[in-house]
Amino acid sequence: MEQLMFHAPTPIILVVDGHPIHKAKIVKEYVESTKGMLELHYLPPYSPQLNPDEQVWKNVKERVAKQFPEDKLQLRSLLQQALERLQRMPEIVRRFFDHPECGFVK
Repeated sequence: MEQLMFHAPTPIILVVDGHPIHKAKIVKEYVESTKGMLELHYLPPYSPQLNPDEQVWKNVKERVAKQFPEDKLQLRSLLQQALERLQRMPEIVRRFFDHPECGFVK
């Protein structure tokens, strides 16, 4: 989070899911220490359709599943390659946010 906050000229609003780490004491303390420069907003429980991350993983799974990795090391390598590929394709990543239920992001 410190990298996210580095030189932020205006407050940052971060939308997160309900994973327990996002509600951990250390996270709450850090958010409080930013004196309003970081706000966490939580997605409702059981709402993957609102989380663009789900679209990222769907894309990655579709790509990797076609390659039949033989072991965990190869699986990890294929996942890394698929994620790096997405980094070079911002138009695809933007489409993950075009889902009608993700309109709150815009």
